[in-house]
Amino acid sequence: MPSVFTKIIAGELPGTFVHCDEIAVAIMTINPINTGHVLVIPRVEVDRWTDLDADTAAHLFSLAHRIGNAQISAFGCQRAALIIAGFEVPHVHLHVIPADSLAHVSFDNAARTVDPADLARAAELIASHL
Repeated sequence: MPSVFTKIIAGELPGTFVHCDEIAVAIMTINPINTGHVLVIPRVEVDRWTDLDADTAAHLFSLAHRIGNAQISAFGCQRAALIIAGFEVPHVHLHVIPADSLAHVSFDNAARTVDPADLARAAELIASHL
């Protein structure tokens, strides 16, 4: 059964995209810990990041690096945090989060809902800094 991310990538479910290429996508999460929280996801459906081939893993980290720098420029945050947990969805995804404190890297602080228009504005701002 395809993951929720595979369905978003295929256009079967809505998603707010920041970046798309032949290997990966970057989308806004619908449960952000902080404004501008992005998920970097490979198109290939792999459960654990340690099972990715080296080239795909390198591409994901390179893209996360670019997005993190764009977040710092776009939101003026102190840093861009990177988390790979992998328990929520069985499809590799890197959380890239604009952060000014440890509270911005705690899943306990994730929003339960967010206005899609706010996601779109944050996505446009990040993309404009890529």
